[in-house]
Amino acid sequence: MTTATLTTPWVDSKRYLWLLSPLLPVLGLLILGLYELTGVSIALWGGPILVYGLIPLMDRIIGSDASNPPESAVAQLESDSYYRYVVYAYIPSQFVLTIWGAWIAVHHDLSVFEFIGMVCSVGAINGIAINTAHELSHKRDGFGRWMAKVTLAPVAYGHFYAEHVRGHHKNVATPDDPASSKMGETFWAFLPRTMIGSVLSAWKIEGERLNRLGKGVWSLDNDNLQAWAMTVVFFGAITAVLGWGALPFLLLQAFYGAALLEVINYIEHYGLLRQKGPDGRFVRCMPEHSWNSNHIVTNLVLYQLQRHSDHHAHPTRSFQALRHFEESPQLPAGYASMLIPAYIPALWFRQMDPLVAKHYKGDLSKANILPSKREQILNSALNRARLENPAQMSPIPEGAPAHLQTDGHARFKCSDCGYIYDESKGCAKEGFPAGTLWTKIPDNWPCPDCAVREKVDFVAL
Repeated sequence: MTTATLTTPWVDSKRYLWLLSPLLPVLGLLILGLYELTGVSIALWGGPILVYGLIPLMDRIIGSDASNPPESAVAQLESDSYYRYVVYAYIPSQFVLTIWGAWIAVHHDLSVFEFIGMVCSVGAINGIAINTAHELSHKRDGFGRWMAKVTLAPVAYGHFYAEHVRGHHKNVATPDDPASSKMGETFWAFLPRTMIGSVLSAWKIEGERLNRLGKGVWSLDNDNLQAWAMTVVFFGAITAVLGWGALPFLLLQAFYGAALLEVINYIEHYGLLRQKGPDGRFVRCMPEHSWNSNHIVTNLVLYQLQRHSDHHAHPTRSFQALRHFEESPQLPAGYASMLIPAYIPALWFRQMDPLVAKHYKGDLSKANILPSKREQILNSALNRARLENPAQMSPIPEGAPAHLQTDGHARFKCSDCGYIYDESKGCAKEGFPAGTLWTKIPDNWPCPDCAVREKVDFVAL
Protein backbone atom coordinates (compact mmCIF):
# COMPACT_ATOMS: atom_id res chain seq x y z
CA MET A 1 0.00 0.00 0.00
CA THR A 2 1.29 3.47 -0.82
CA THR A 3 0.40 6.51 1.25
CA ALA A 4 0.10 9.92 -0.35
CA THR A 5 1.31 12.82 1.75
CA LEU A 6 -1.02 15.77 1.47
CA THR A 7 0.35 19.25 2.11
CA THR A 8 -1.84 22.21 2.94
CA PRO A 9 -1.20 25.07 0.53
CA TRP A 10 -0.01 28.29 2.16
CA VAL A 11 -2.68 30.96 2.57
CA ASP A 12 -2.02 34.69 2.98
CA SER A 13 -3.71 35.48 6.29
CA LYS A 14 -3.56 39.21 5.47
CA ARG A 15 -5.12 38.82 2.02
CA TYR A 16 -8.16 41.00 2.72
CA LEU A 17 -6.45 43.18 5.32
CA TRP A 18 -4.33 44.71 2.53
CA LEU A 19 -7.52 46.56 1.60
CA LEU A 20 -6.76 48.91 4.52
CA SER A 21 -4.53 50.91 2.18
CA PRO A 22 -7.15 51.74 -0.49
CA LEU A 23 -9.54 52.31 2.42
CA LEU A 24 -7.53 55.40 3.43
CA PRO A 25 -8.80 57.75 0.68
CA VAL A 26 -12.32 56.46 1.38
CA LEU A 27 -11.82 57.54 4.99
CA GLY A 28 -10.67 60.89 3.62
CA LEU A 29 -13.98 61.22 1.78
CA LEU A 30 -15.83 60.35 4.99
CA ILE A 31 -13.87 63.08 6.79
CA LEU A 32 -14.98 65.71 4.27
CA GLY A 33 -18.52 64.33 4.33
CA LEU A 34 -18.64 64.56 8.12
CA TYR A 35 -17.61 68.20 7.95
CA GLU A 36 -20.22 68.95 5.28
CA LEU A 37 -22.95 67.33 7.40
CA THR A 38 -21.98 68.69 10.82
CA GLY A 39 -19.81 71.76 10.25
CA VAL A 40 -17.58 70.59 13.12
CA SER A 41 -14.15 72.10 12.52
CA ILE A 42 -12.14 69.29 14.07
CA ALA A 43 -13.53 66.88 11.47
CA LEU A 44 -11.24 68.45 8.85
CA TRP A 45 -8.26 67.38 10.96
CA GLY A 46 -9.18 63.71 10.59
CA GLY A 47 -6.18 63.02 8.32
CA PRO A 48 -3.48 64.11 10.79
CA ILE A 49 -5.38 62.42 13.63
CA LEU A 50 -5.32 59.18 11.65
CA VAL A 51 -1.66 59.41 10.55
CA TYR A 52 -0.10 60.73 13.76
CA GLY A 53 -2.49 59.22 16.29
CA LEU A 54 -4.70 56.28 15.37
CA ILE A 55 -2.27 54.30 13.20
CA PRO A 56 0.59 54.52 15.75
CA LEU A 57 -1.87 53.59 18.51
CA MET A 58 -3.09 50.55 16.58
CA ASP A 59 0.51 49.57 15.86
CA ARG A 60 1.19 49.60 19.57
CA ILE A 61 -1.93 47.62 20.43
CA ILE A 62 -1.73 45.01 17.66
CA GLY A 63 2.06 44.68 17.59
CA SER A 64 4.35 43.25 14.94
CA ASP A 65 4.67 40.19 12.75
CA ALA A 66 8.07 38.99 11.48
CA SER A 67 6.75 35.94 9.62
CA ASN A 68 7.60 35.48 5.94
CA PRO A 69 5.72 33.73 3.17
CA PRO A 70 7.48 30.49 2.17
CA GLU A 71 9.53 30.73 -1.01
CA SER A 72 7.31 28.04 -2.50
CA ALA A 73 4.38 30.49 -2.33
CA VAL A 74 6.14 33.51 -3.85
CA ALA A 75 5.35 32.63 -7.49
CA GLN A 76 1.67 32.22 -6.56
CA LEU A 77 1.64 35.56 -4.74
CA GLU A 78 3.35 37.37 -7.59
CA SER A 79 0.96 36.01 -10.21
CA ASP A 80 -2.23 36.70 -8.24
CA SER A 81 -3.81 39.75 -9.93
CA TYR A 82 -5.90 40.46 -6.80
CA TYR A 83 -2.95 42.25 -5.23
CA ARG A 84 -2.50 44.48 -8.26
CA TYR A 85 -6.18 45.49 -8.07
CA VAL A 86 -5.70 46.33 -4.39
CA VAL A 87 -3.04 48.86 -5.43
CA TYR A 88 -5.13 50.31 -8.27
CA ALA A 89 -8.14 50.65 -5.94
CA TYR A 90 -6.44 53.55 -4.13
CA ILE A 91 -6.45 55.86 -7.15
CA PRO A 92 -10.10 56.77 -7.98
CA SER A 93 -11.11 57.93 -4.50
CA GLN A 94 -7.79 59.80 -4.19
CA PHE A 95 -8.75 61.96 -7.18
CA VAL A 96 -12.31 62.47 -5.95
CA LEU A 97 -10.99 63.52 -2.54
CA THR A 98 -8.66 66.12 -4.08
CA ILE A 99 -11.45 67.61 -6.22
CA TRP A 100 -13.90 67.68 -3.32
CA GLY A 101 -11.31 69.29 -1.06
CA ALA A 102 -10.73 72.05 -3.62
CA TRP A 103 -14.50 72.58 -3.91
CA ILE A 104 -14.84 73.01 -0.13
CA ALA A 105 -11.86 75.40 -0.09
CA VAL A 106 -13.60 77.61 -2.65
CA HIS A 107 -17.24 77.39 -1.56
CA HIS A 108 -16.93 77.35 2.23
CA ASP A 109 -15.80 80.27 4.36
CA LEU A 110 -13.18 78.23 6.19
CA SER A 111 -11.30 79.54 9.18
CA VAL A 112 -7.50 79.30 9.15
CA PHE A 113 -7.78 76.33 11.54
CA GLU A 114 -10.21 74.54 9.22
CA PHE A 115 -8.24 75.33 6.06
CA ILE A 116 -4.97 74.00 7.50
CA GLY A 117 -6.74 70.88 8.72
CA MET A 118 -8.20 70.18 5.30
CA VAL A 119 -4.85 70.84 3.60
CA CYS A 120 -3.22 68.29 5.89
CA SER A 121 -6.04 65.73 5.56
CA VAL A 122 -6.12 65.78 1.75
CA GLY A 123 -2.34 66.16 1.56
CA ALA A 124 -1.84 63.14 3.82
CA ILE A 125 -3.91 60.93 1.53
CA ASN A 126 -2.04 62.18 -1.55
CA GLY A 127 1.28 61.80 0.25
CA ILE A 128 0.48 58.18 1.07
CA ALA A 129 -0.58 57.80 -2.57
CA ILE A 130 3.09 58.27 -3.49
CA ASN A 131 3.55 54.84 -1.95
CA THR A 132 0.92 53.52 -4.36
CA ALA A 133 2.89 55.08 -7.22
CA HIS A 134 6.03 53.58 -5.69
CA GLU A 135 4.59 50.09 -5.88
CA LEU A 136 3.43 50.57 -9.48
CA SER A 137 6.62 52.24 -10.72
CA HIS A 138 8.60 49.08 -9.97
CA LYS A 139 6.39 46.95 -12.20
CA ARG A 140 7.55 45.79 -15.60
CA ASP A 141 4.29 46.38 -17.46
CA GLY A 142 3.75 49.68 -19.23
CA PHE A 143 0.23 50.23 -17.86
CA GLY A 144 1.37 49.94 -14.26
CA ARG A 145 4.18 52.40 -14.80
CA TRP A 146 1.83 54.82 -16.55
CA MET A 147 -0.60 54.62 -13.64
CA ALA A 148 2.28 55.44 -11.31
CA LYS A 149 2.60 58.79 -13.08
CA VAL A 150 -1.17 59.32 -12.85
CA THR A 151 -1.11 58.66 -9.11
CA LEU A 152 1.62 61.28 -8.63
CA ALA A 153 -0.42 64.01 -10.36
CA PRO A 154 -2.46 65.21 -7.32
CA VAL A 155 0.70 65.55 -5.23
CA ALA A 156 2.72 67.27 -8.02
CA TYR A 157 5.67 64.93 -7.49
CA GLY A 158 5.92 63.34 -10.93
CA HIS A 159 9.72 63.35 -11.00
CA PHE A 160 9.60 60.70 -8.27
CA TYR A 161 8.80 58.18 -11.02
CA ALA A 162 12.20 58.55 -12.70
CA GLU A 163 14.36 59.48 -9.73
CA HIS A 164 13.22 56.81 -7.30
CA VAL A 165 13.71 53.79 -9.54
CA ARG A 166 16.81 54.88 -11.46
CA GLY A 167 18.34 57.29 -8.94
CA HIS A 168 17.50 56.40 -5.35
CA HIS A 169 17.74 52.64 -5.87
CA LYS A 170 21.11 53.00 -7.52
CA ASN A 171 22.61 55.44 -4.98
CA VAL A 172 20.76 54.55 -1.77
CA ALA A 173 22.76 54.71 1.47
CA THR A 174 25.57 56.69 -0.16
CA PRO A 175 26.46 60.40 0.03
CA ASP A 176 25.34 60.67 -3.62
CA ASP A 177 21.68 60.00 -2.82
CA PRO A 178 19.52 63.04 -2.00
CA ALA A 179 16.91 60.73 -0.42
CA SER A 180 19.29 59.12 2.11
CA SER A 181 19.56 61.15 5.32
CA LYS A 182 22.87 61.55 7.14
CA MET A 183 23.60 61.03 10.81
CA GLY A 184 23.47 64.42 12.53
CA GLU A 185 21.20 65.89 9.83
CA THR A 186 17.85 67.24 11.00
CA PHE A 187 14.72 66.55 9.00
CA TRP A 188 14.33 70.29 8.42
CA ALA A 189 17.75 70.44 6.77
CA PHE A 190 17.10 67.20 4.89
CA LEU A 191 13.75 68.37 3.46
CA PRO A 192 15.01 71.10 1.08
CA ARG A 193 18.10 69.04 0.22
CA THR A 194 16.06 66.01 -0.83
CA MET A 195 13.30 67.96 -2.58
CA ILE A 196 15.71 70.00 -4.69
CA GLY A 197 18.16 67.15 -5.12
CA SER A 198 15.52 64.70 -6.32
CA VAL A 199 14.33 67.10 -9.03
CA LEU A 200 17.90 67.70 -10.23
CA SER A 201 18.63 63.97 -10.15
CA ALA A 202 15.47 63.09 -12.11
CA TRP A 203 16.26 65.74 -14.72
CA LYS A 204 19.82 64.44 -15.10
CA ILE A 205 18.66 60.81 -15.35
CA GLU A 206 16.16 61.59 -18.09
CA GLY A 207 18.63 63.85 -19.89
CA GLU A 208 21.15 61.02 -20.11
CA ARG A 209 18.53 58.52 -21.28
CA LEU A 210 17.13 60.84 -23.94
CA ASN A 211 20.62 61.79 -25.11
CA ARG A 212 21.25 58.12 -25.87
CA LEU A 213 18.06 58.17 -27.92
CA GLY A 214 19.31 61.18 -29.84
CA LYS A 215 16.63 63.41 -28.29
CA GLY A 216 16.80 66.59 -26.26
CA VAL A 217 15.86 66.78 -22.60
CA TRP A 218 12.75 68.81 -23.52
CA SER A 219 11.42 65.93 -25.60
CA LEU A 220 7.84 64.82 -24.97
CA ASP A 221 9.33 61.42 -24.20
CA ASN A 222 10.79 62.87 -20.99
CA ASP A 223 9.11 60.96 -18.14
CA ASN A 224 9.38 64.03 -15.89
CA LEU A 225 7.61 66.28 -18.37
CA GLN A 226 4.89 63.68 -18.92
CA ALA A 227 4.23 63.33 -15.18
CA TRP A 228 4.39 67.07 -14.48
CA ALA A 229 2.03 67.72 -17.41
CA MET A 230 -0.55 65.49 -15.72
CA THR A 231 -0.40 67.72 -12.65
CA VAL A 232 -0.69 70.88 -14.73
CA VAL A 233 -3.73 69.49 -16.55
CA PHE A 234 -5.37 68.22 -13.35
CA PHE A 235 -4.76 71.38 -11.30
CA GLY A 236 -5.55 73.55 -14.32
CA ALA A 237 -8.90 71.85 -14.92
CA ILE A 238 -9.92 72.21 -11.27
CA THR A 239 -8.86 75.86 -11.21
CA ALA A 240 -10.68 76.57 -14.48
CA VAL A 241 -13.92 75.17 -13.07
CA LEU A 242 -13.71 76.38 -9.45
CA GLY A 243 -11.69 79.57 -9.85
CA TRP A 244 -8.27 80.73 -8.70
CA GLY A 245 -9.23 80.17 -5.07
CA ALA A 246 -8.66 76.44 -5.58
CA LEU A 247 -5.01 76.80 -6.59
CA PRO A 248 -3.51 77.75 -3.17
CA PHE A 249 -5.25 74.76 -1.63
CA LEU A 250 -3.99 72.40 -4.35
CA LEU A 251 -0.40 73.62 -4.05
CA LEU A 252 -0.32 73.55 -0.25
CA GLN A 253 -1.80 70.05 0.05
CA ALA A 254 0.69 68.84 -2.58
CA PHE A 255 3.61 70.30 -0.62
CA TYR A 256 2.43 68.72 2.60
CA GLY A 257 1.93 65.35 0.87
CA ALA A 258 5.43 65.48 -0.62
CA ALA A 259 6.88 66.43 2.77
CA LEU A 260 5.14 63.40 4.27
CA LEU A 261 6.91 61.20 1.74
CA GLU A 262 10.24 62.83 2.50
CA VAL A 263 9.97 62.35 6.25
CA ILE A 264 9.54 58.62 5.51
CA ASN A 265 12.66 58.81 3.32
CA TYR A 266 14.42 60.52 6.22
CA ILE A 267 13.52 57.62 8.50
CA GLU A 268 14.26 54.77 6.11
CA HIS A 269 18.04 55.13 5.67
CA TYR A 270 19.15 57.52 8.44
CA GLY A 271 22.90 57.24 9.03
CA LEU A 272 23.30 54.01 7.06
CA LEU A 273 26.15 53.74 4.57
CA ARG A 274 27.23 51.21 1.98
CA GLN A 275 30.97 50.71 2.25
CA LYS A 276 33.30 50.69 -0.74
CA GLY A 277 34.76 47.45 -2.00
CA PRO A 278 38.33 46.83 -3.21
CA ASP A 279 37.38 48.10 -6.67
CA GLY A 280 36.30 51.48 -5.30
CA ARG A 281 32.60 50.89 -5.95
CA PHE A 282 29.98 50.92 -3.23
CA VAL A 283 28.97 47.39 -2.28
CA ARG A 284 25.55 46.33 -3.44
CA CYS A 285 22.58 47.25 -1.30
CA MET A 286 22.04 44.67 1.44
CA PRO A 287 19.47 44.22 4.25
CA GLU A 288 21.66 46.22 6.66
CA HIS A 289 21.25 49.40 4.60
CA SER A 290 17.60 50.14 5.47
CA TRP A 291 15.73 50.67 8.72
CA ASN A 292 12.87 48.20 9.00
CA SER A 293 9.80 47.57 11.09
CA ASN A 294 7.32 44.71 11.23
CA HIS A 295 4.51 46.64 12.93
CA ILE A 296 1.39 45.24 11.35
CA VAL A 297 -0.96 48.18 10.88
CA THR A 298 1.56 50.53 9.23
CA ASN A 299 2.67 47.69 6.95
CA LEU A 300 -0.93 47.07 5.93
CA VAL A 301 -1.64 50.70 5.02
CA LEU A 302 1.74 51.24 3.30
CA TYR A 303 1.86 48.06 1.20
CA GLN A 304 4.53 46.62 3.51
CA LEU A 305 6.93 49.49 2.79
CA GLN A 306 8.54 48.92 6.19
CA ARG A 307 10.16 45.74 4.87
CA HIS A 308 12.44 48.12 3.09
CA SER A 309 15.56 45.98 3.03
CA ASP A 310 14.01 43.28 0.87
CA HIS A 311 12.49 45.94 -1.35
CA HIS A 312 15.89 47.51 -2.03
CA ALA A 313 17.56 44.18 -2.55
CA HIS A 314 14.77 42.96 -4.89
CA PRO A 315 12.85 46.03 -6.15
CA THR A 316 10.62 44.12 -8.56
CA ARG A 317 9.29 41.86 -5.79
CA SER A 318 5.67 42.77 -5.02
CA PHE A 319 4.63 44.06 -1.61
CA GLN A 320 2.77 40.89 -0.59
CA ALA A 321 5.93 38.78 -1.00
CA LEU A 322 8.43 41.02 0.84
CA ARG A 323 10.43 39.35 3.61
CA HIS A 324 11.82 40.20 7.02
CA PHE A 325 15.58 39.79 7.51
CA GLU A 326 17.06 39.28 10.95
CA GLU A 327 20.21 41.20 10.00
CA SER A 328 18.35 44.36 8.99
CA PRO A 329 18.38 47.17 11.59
CA GLN A 330 15.02 47.52 13.30
CA LEU A 331 13.29 50.74 14.27
CA PRO A 332 11.92 50.99 17.81
CA ALA A 333 8.42 51.53 16.35
CA GLY A 334 6.56 51.65 13.04
CA TYR A 335 7.11 54.37 10.46
CA ALA A 336 3.93 56.18 11.53
CA SER A 337 5.11 56.24 15.15
CA MET A 338 8.48 57.69 14.10
CA LEU A 339 7.02 60.72 12.29
CA ILE A 340 6.72 63.07 15.26
CA PRO A 341 10.19 62.18 16.65
CA ALA A 342 11.61 62.88 13.19
CA TYR A 343 10.17 66.40 13.36
CA ILE A 344 11.90 67.09 16.70
CA PRO A 345 15.70 66.94 16.21
CA ALA A 346 16.68 66.53 19.87
CA LEU A 347 14.21 63.69 20.33
CA TRP A 348 15.23 62.02 17.05
CA PHE A 349 18.98 62.16 17.72
CA ARG A 350 18.53 60.87 21.28
CA GLN A 351 16.50 57.93 19.99
CA MET A 352 18.26 57.05 16.73
CA ASP A 353 21.95 57.95 17.08
CA PRO A 354 22.57 55.22 19.67
CA LEU A 355 20.87 52.74 17.33
CA VAL A 356 23.17 53.78 14.47
CA ALA A 357 26.17 53.33 16.78
CA LYS A 358 24.87 49.93 17.89
CA HIS A 359 24.37 48.87 14.28
CA TYR A 360 28.00 49.68 13.50
CA LYS A 361 29.22 48.17 16.78
CA GLY A 362 30.56 51.50 17.96
CA ASP A 363 32.59 52.28 14.83
CA LEU A 364 30.78 55.33 13.50
CA SER A 365 33.40 55.89 10.84
CA LYS A 366 31.26 53.40 8.91
CA ALA A 367 28.13 55.57 9.16
CA ASN A 368 26.80 58.11 6.67
CA ILE A 369 27.55 61.28 8.66
CA LEU A 370 26.71 64.89 7.84
CA PRO A 371 30.12 66.38 6.93
CA SER A 372 29.68 69.40 9.20
CA LYS A 373 28.95 67.10 12.16
CA ARG A 374 31.52 64.40 11.37
CA GLU A 375 34.25 65.47 13.78
CA GLN A 376 31.75 66.08 16.58
CA ILE A 377 30.09 62.68 16.13
CA LEU A 378 33.36 60.74 15.78
CA ASN A 379 34.60 62.35 18.99
CA SER A 380 31.38 61.65 20.87
CA ALA A 381 30.85 58.96 23.49
CA LEU A 382 28.86 56.94 20.96
CA ASN A 383 32.04 56.29 18.97
CA ARG A 384 34.33 55.11 21.78
CA ALA A 385 34.04 51.42 20.97
CA ARG A 386 36.04 50.12 18.03
CA LEU A 387 35.82 46.91 16.09
CA GLU A 388 38.79 44.68 16.76
CA ASN A 389 38.33 42.96 13.43
CA PRO A 390 36.77 45.02 10.64
CA ALA A 391 33.75 43.31 9.13
CA GLN A 392 34.32 41.60 5.86
CA MET A 393 32.96 43.58 2.94
CA SER A 394 30.18 41.94 1.04
CA PRO A 395 31.81 40.46 -2.05
CA ILE A 396 30.88 41.94 -5.36
CA PRO A 397 30.13 39.13 -7.80
CA GLU A 398 32.01 39.14 -11.05
CA GLY A 399 29.87 40.02 -14.03
CA ALA A 400 30.65 40.09 -17.72
CA PRO A 401 33.91 42.03 -18.13
CA ALA A 402 33.62 45.30 -20.00
CA HIS A 403 36.18 44.19 -22.59
CA LEU A 404 34.27 41.01 -23.49
CA GLN A 405 34.18 40.58 -27.26
CA THR A 406 30.72 39.76 -28.60
CA ASP A 407 29.12 39.10 -31.97
CA GLY A 408 25.94 41.17 -31.72
CA HIS A 409 23.84 38.28 -30.40
CA ALA A 410 25.24 37.93 -26.88
CA ARG A 411 22.91 38.05 -23.88
CA PHE A 412 23.61 39.30 -20.37
CA LYS A 413 21.45 38.81 -17.29
CA CYS A 414 20.98 41.12 -14.31
CA SER A 415 22.24 39.28 -11.25
CA ASP A 416 19.33 40.59 -9.17
CA CYS A 417 16.02 40.73 -11.03
CA GLY A 418 16.81 38.56 -14.05
CA TYR A 419 16.38 41.25 -16.72
CA ILE A 420 18.19 40.14 -19.87
CA TYR A 421 20.01 42.48 -22.22
CA ASP A 422 20.06 40.94 -25.68
CA GLU A 423 22.46 42.66 -28.08
CA SER A 424 20.29 41.73 -31.05
CA LYS A 425 17.30 43.51 -29.44
CA GLY A 426 19.03 46.29 -27.54
CA CYS A 427 17.04 48.42 -25.12
CA ALA A 428 15.34 51.13 -27.15
CA LYS A 429 13.80 52.94 -24.18
CA GLU A 430 17.25 53.40 -22.66
CA GLY A 431 18.76 54.64 -25.90
CA PHE A 432 20.44 51.43 -27.05
CA PRO A 433 19.00 50.39 -30.44
CA ALA A 434 18.96 46.79 -31.64
CA GLY A 435 22.47 45.61 -32.36
CA THR A 436 24.17 47.74 -29.67
CA LEU A 437 27.16 45.72 -28.47
CA TRP A 438 27.68 45.14 -24.78
CA THR A 439 31.05 46.91 -25.02
CA LYS A 440 29.27 50.11 -26.11
CA ILE A 441 27.22 50.32 -22.93
CA PRO A 442 28.69 52.38 -20.03
CA ASP A 443 29.91 50.35 -17.05
CA ASN A 444 27.70 52.38 -14.68
CA TRP A 445 24.50 51.78 -16.69
CA PRO A 446 21.89 50.46 -14.21
CA CYS A 447 19.48 47.65 -14.94
CA PRO A 448 16.34 49.24 -16.45
CA ASP A 449 14.07 47.03 -14.36
CA CYS A 450 15.53 47.03 -10.85
CA ALA A 451 18.24 49.75 -11.06
CA VAL A 452 20.18 48.16 -8.18
CA ARG A 453 22.67 46.37 -10.42
CA GLU A 454 24.95 48.00 -12.98
CA LYS A 455 26.44 46.62 -16.17
CA VAL A 456 29.45 45.15 -14.36
CA ASP A 457 27.09 43.11 -12.18
CA PHE A 458 25.44 41.39 -15.17
CA VAL A 459 26.48 37.86 -16.02
CA ALA A 460 26.98 36.48 -19.50
CA LEU A 461 24.52 33.83 -20.65
